[in-house]
Amino acid sequence: MAPTEPLPTTIDGVIARMERIDTELDPRDGVACFNHMYLKVTKLVKENITAGTFGDSAFLERMDVIFAGLYLRNVDADRAGRPVDTAWAPLFAARDNRIIWPLQFALAGMNAHINHDLPVAVVDTCAERRTTPDTPPVHHDYEKVNDLLASVEAEVRAEYEPKIVKLTTRDAEALKHAISAFSISEAREVAWRTAEEFWVEKHGLDPLAYRVHEAAVARTVAGVSQGILLPVVPMPAD
Repeated sequence: MAPTEPLPTTIDGVIARMERIDTELDPRDGVACFNHMYLKVTKLVKENITAGTFGDSAFLERMDVIFAGLYLRNVDADRAGRPVDTAWAPLFAARDNRIIWPLQFALAGMNAHINHDLPVAVVDTCAERRTTPDTPPVHHDYEKVNDLLASVEAEVRAEYEPKIVKLTTRDAEALKHAISAFSISEAREVAWRTAEEFWVEKHGLDPLAYRVHEAAVARTVAGVSQGILLPVVPMPAD
């Protein structure tokens, strides 16, 4: 896949690009661990769009495409040897560290994508479609996605957390704390409040305040990812 390949414009295109990433990368690669989880989420979103779950399916699909593009542009930047966004830097820097568990990589990716990229995607989609975060059914549809994410998060955690619980070393306690402290549903609640603040700043009070706020959020998110990605104990062989 060429670094200059245009970003997908449909949810089917997003899924196809993620499937290619899934096959191209070593399954142990940190970005691959996140991509695999994100691919499951995106397929679930598409199924629910097709099923008519959302009040405004066109808006939800467009937001999903914009949202995914914020991740994919970092994949392309890294492949081209360009710096990735601040929020994503810890994951891409640690992707080859085999002491870090796949669950840590997946959650660090979700942290970057939800706590930083999601508010940006909400604001950009609302602006493009000439609506606002407070206009129904934007928030209602946003909350419906939470249940889909919760099911995927539970599936991924169930694969690794039983092994983590069995670890009894002092270092393992730091690992347990790092992964237990992150919740996708709670992150999305925070992301929504951030999106509302971004919207007011970017389209109302002060665009400069938006840029400063966005950069500050990116730095905070990067710090959280560094904690999630703490390489404290190798994953035991099955």
